[in-house]
Amino acid sequence: MINDIILASKSKVRKDILERNNISCDVKPSNIDENTVKESLLNENASPEIISKNLAELKANKVSSKMQDKIVLGADSVIDLEGELISKPQDRKEALLILKKLNGKEHHLISSVCISKNGSMIWNYTDKAKLIMKNFTEKELEEYLAKISDNALYAYNVYQIEGEGRKLFSDILGDEDTIMGLPIEKIRNYLKEIK
Repeated sequence: MINDIILASKSKVRKDILERNNISCDVKPSNIDENTVKESLLNENASPEIISKNLAELKANKVSSKMQDKIVLGADSVIDLEGELISKPQDRKEALLILKKLNGKEHHLISSVCISKNGSMIWNYTDKAKLIMKNFTEKELEEYLAKISDNALYAYNVYQIEGEGRKLFSDILGDEDTIMGLPIEKIRNYLKEIK
């Protein structure tokens, strides 16, 4: 069991992935204002990948600056639809709009992770998965959303790959842990190196 990790996220999914991989963690959310950071980076024409990397690093650095000599893991996931950044929905209306945008199209889900110590990044990694969504009518998308709980909807962007969300896609190319928000294999390998 690898322990003494601080997870700079309130994501239950990420905590579950860590624990499933024998990595115990304390949760200390960074509480950074993600929307302000995203807006600022979008104004500088930053790509979705750069935005994801920056947010993961900001979260890890902010928490690790207050946690002397602790290993802090920050993470962020975004959807890249042909260069357009798509963030988690704020409500069900927005979730439906996102699904309509992704409908019948290929997009990438990008997950970035950063490990920091004493306020500075010591390692980072970004992974990308490609998903191709089937074509649905608006009514079918509404029916899909009606089956998803609020917790699941806001935790996983608009689809829950290990649940109902799998049915939305004709093809999923990439690591499922990446799609759920944490490319765990790379994290585990790095933690073994530094322990």
